[in-house]
Amino acid sequence: MNNCFIILAAGQSKRFKSSKHKQFISYKNRPLYEHSIIKAIESKLFSKILLVTNNLKIDSKKFKNKLKVIKGGKERCDSSLIGIRYAKKLGAKNVFIHDAARPNFSIRLLKNISKNLNRNKAVIPYIGSADSIKYKFKKDYFNLKRENILKTQTPQAFRLKDILKLSMNNKKKVNDEATLFINKNYKIKFIPGENKNSKITFLDDIKEHETFYGLGFDIHRLVKNKKLYLGGVKIPYHSGLAGHSDGDVVLHSIIDAILGAIRKKDIGTYFPNTEKFKNIRSPKMLKPVLKKLNQTNFYINNLDINLICQKPRVSKYRNKIIDSISRLMNINKDLINLKGKTVEKLGLIGKEKAIACEVIISINKYD
Repeated sequence: MNNCFIILAAGQSKRFKSSKHKQFISYKNRPLYEHSIIKAIESKLFSKILLVTNNLKIDSKKFKNKLKVIKGGKERCDSSLIGIRYAKKLGAKNVFIHDAARPNFSIRLLKNISKNLNRNKAVIPYIGSADSIKYKFKKDYFNLKRENILKTQTPQAFRLKDILKLSMNNKKKVNDEATLFINKNYKIKFIPGENKNSKITFLDDIKEHETFYGLGFDIHRLVKNKKLYLGGVKIPYHSGLAGHSDGDVVLHSIIDAILGAIRKKDIGTYFPNTEKFKNIRSPKMLKPVLKKLNQTNFYINNLDINLICQKPRVSKYRNKIIDSISRLMNINKDLINLKGKTVEKLGLIGKEKAIACEVIISINKYD
């Protein structure tokens, strides 16, 4: 392999508006820059990966000796040239130059770039523009045809000797290495990029991709002369669940899980044991909680439910309960999983004197 993967991570993140540079913040449970390293290793396309950064305390040993950390420059083009020169020392023939702030590219894209580099001196991924673009020159404004707009991405791949020569002769700041080729009218192979491969520039770009989780739990005693409701479904059974409301442990657990995920306290805060809510049906309690979820601009990824009871048997009513929850929450049934658990006849639940439920929900924000 004569390919070297260069990750640029020496920027100051001035637009990110955070006390920590964006390339080192936690993103999807790991530092942002690590996503690019891991994908480059997993692609098996590179003999060496260079992380160009001003944080030299990064431990490179955990990356199977594939990573070399080198000190970056003042500007992006300075760091790029430092990486290219180091790649030359390593004997690389080709370099892939990538912004650490683009963690969501795929290994498939890497392989497509590599394949096209076999027949070209420069390969640049791009996506089209869905927006109407205007161009300002002094005091005048011009319309640009959307179909002619190319939004270039990284990784960008080059023959090392070509990009080294252009970078060494460059005296101006550039936003990417493709600019150097275009300025000299050199031929570039443009290939389709990926919409998900967007650059993280502002703090909101990170927040949009955060996943939040909520945990809900409820338990009620079984009593005679009361109807049994589970997930909004009336279950034919000799006993129902005691409680100030209808005692639906499934919907109560879902409500608490949602409130936990959006950090809005618990079910008792909104539905206290007062005369106003006596014997209230749980679907009525769920409705305003779902409204809070929607108002905070979140959507549900999935709902995992453990219904814990000795009897009745959950499997007999599983589909009806899932259908009911799907309808009440206005989500697809395939986002809902319902499991029935017994407790081997232990405790109140095992003696058929109580039913419990626990729920985990995951939610994301709309872009």
